[in-house]
Amino acid sequence: MKDLKFYYMKSCPYCKKVLNYMKKNNIEVEMLEIKEDPKNQDDLIKLGGKDQVPMLLIDGKPLYESSDIIEWFKNNY
Repeated sequence: MKDLKFYYMKSCPYCKKVLNYMKKNNIEVEMLEIKEDPKNQDDLIKLGGKDQVPMLLIDGKPLYESSDIIEWFKNNY
């Protein structure tokens, strides 16, 4: 099993797109909201190199873009 962390912001429509897909497909990963905890935003930038959500961290490697994240879930879940 891969180590997965999902960085998101509740108000982001692209994050909501991924969250809806995850909910519909019963996908559970570690969830890190960047506005509720400033440390999460710091980690997002440190680990991924940019201040952009949604970001799925897969075994330490960042994946951006909602469509790419959903595609990754389709291929790996």
